Amino acid sequence: MKMSQKPQETALSRCPGCEEPLEPGDLFCGACGYDLSAVPEPPQDHPTIAMAVPAENGAENAARTPAARPTAVRFDEPGGSGDFELAAPGAAPGAAPASTPSADASAPAPDPRTPAAELPSTPPAGTKLCVACRAGRVDNDGYCENCGHAQPRERDHMEQELGSVAAVSDRGLRHHRNEDSFAVSTTALPDGSPAVVAIVCDGVSSASRPDEASAAAASAANEALLESLPRGTHPQQAMHEAIVAASESVNSLAEEPGQAMEHDPHRHQNAPACTLVGAVMAGGLLVVGWVGDSRVYWVPDDRTNPPARLTEDDSWAAQMVAAGLMNEAEAYADERAHAITGWLGADAYELEPHTASFKPDRSGLVVVCTDGLWNYAESAAEMAAAVPADAQLRPLHGAQVLVGHALDGGGHDNVTVALLPFAVPPLGAGSACGNT
Repeated sequence: MKMSQKPQETALSRCPGCEEPLEPGDLFCGACGYDLSAVPEPPQDHPTIAMAVPAENGAENAARTPAARPTAVRFDEPGGSGDFELAAPGAAPGAAPASTPSADASAPAPDPRTPAAELPSTPPAGTKLCVACRAGRVDNDGYCENCGHAQPRERDHMEQELGSVAAVSDRGLRHHRNEDSFAVSTTALPDGSPAVVAIVCDGVSSASRPDEASAAAASAANEALLESLPRGTHPQQAMHEAIVAASESVNSLAEEPGQAMEHDPHRHQNAPACTLVGAVMAGGLLVVGWVGDSRVYWVPDDRTNPPARLTEDDSWAAQMVAAGLMNEAEAYADERAHAITGWLGADAYELEPHTASFKPDRSGLVVVCTDGLWNYAESAAEMAAAVPADAQLRPLHGAQVLVGHALDGGGHDNVTVALLPFAVPPLGAGSACGNT
């Protein structure tokens, strides 16, 4: 819903919350409900946004990109549409809609001379009221019919703890919805030993329905692993098959009508897309798999041992470093650093699932996360420093602390992290985590 005021009072061309184009006189953003009458100071840091841009459209990119890599990329950089949304005033990110008081003590009593027909009607029981004005009804698209504010979504903040694995996902402080998703589960191998699974997916913001893509991918990958591991499939092969299943699930969305319940008049329609990263602990092995730039880190319980990053990004920056054209500091400082060269979706150049198997010889913590977290703790040492010392014993609390670390750092993207404690009897020696 849009409301107007004098044009000279709002001189913005784009919403500071979600970057949607504005019309002169808008009082609220029609896409995210942002109150334009109180525009905050511009943020000091920059979020990442995906924008589907063929590499051949940029001569400089083409000249610096190794010919062996696919030409299709999705660019994550500030300024794209549909990336930001602010919570309703006073509402914390991910907060559930506030309950509405039965009576507002601050509201003036109705004039007894006012005809009954002119008094405001009491909403029927069960009517969902706006968390901002607490008076307007919320329409089917999730917007207040009175003040136009977008309402918190169910996926704004999610937590799950299942035995020794836990995950937390939050939409962040600036993103207009949570386009991340996760799945955690446990099962048993044929010999009865346990297997623990964590899948984390990050929707590509420039794609249509990225939230649906991440949810479909996480669910499909998790289900595939729960079906193949008990059959005795090797965990690394099971991970490969799970990524393929996730890809097929996301591809099928391109043939279906959108399910998102929101106003989005400016979003272009293209294939839903997301990244995926996962970890499986089974039979003394740690298996990781990924497509895109979400990551897995290894943090030893004994912090005197070095932590490690176990995945390599499918990104422009990683590509530049691998080709020897830039060092890591130069590459990740470039505005094109987060252009991803691999993703799940019908418009992906080709599917290249990455998998790796490790056999840790000492106990540690496996951190599976989206770039909404690692943007604020990029190196393995920085991630280890952010992980609380008791995360091995309290994985849900540890995941909550890591999400808080990202929010404290700016929270400019969705944040999702899963923690899997990996226990090893204190008999081994050698490197903290070895590739098998």
